[in-house]
Amino acid sequence: QVQLVESGGGLVQPGGSLRLSCAASGRTFSNDAMGWFRQGPGKERDIVAHIVWSGRDTYTYYADSVKGRFTISRDNAKNTVYLQMNSLKPEDTAVYYCNTHPPRHLWGQGTQVTVSS
Repeated sequence: QVQLVESGGGLVQPGGSLRLSCAASGRTFSNDAMGWFRQGPGKERDIVAHIVWSGRDTYTYYADSVKGRFTISRDNAKNTVYLQMNSLKPEDTAVYYCNTHPPRHLWGQGTQVTVSS
């Protein structure tokens, strides 16, 4: 059974940084596009970034709202995906989730990111 476990969230001041991790188990995801998604208060869950590894090159995509501030990466040997978040803003406050892109597995519990002074 596939399990996705997100971690690394927390409370941070505007302008701060966090690094999220997503550990996947139950199968190998090295051939899948993996994504980070977020759901803010009263909002729908949206894609934040995704990463594709072709076997030689890595391709990344970012939502306009996080471009230049967030960086997605993956460690296929560890079956783990990361999201480095810099210059955080209050509007980045949300629960962050990972999944394949498009999502094909049950969502994990997510990790809460709160940006507030």
